[in-house]
Amino acid sequence: MKEKFKNYGLWVSIFAFIPLLLQSFNINVLPENYIEVTNSLLGILVLGGILSNPNSGTGYIDK
Repeated sequence: MKEKFKNYGLWVSIFAFIPLLLQSFNINVLPENYIEVTNSLLGILVLGGILSNPNSGTGYIDK
């Protein structure tokens, strides 16, 4: 059970879910341009090689 909480993919998914949950209750915590901000952040991470690791191909599985 402890291994599941050490998985980075789990925590990224949880933190991505929180604003969506709050938005469903009409609590706007996201800025109006969150799509542009998200695309910029993901572009920087991809350029840095953080999100793409074609050598391992393990996805969210941690070592």
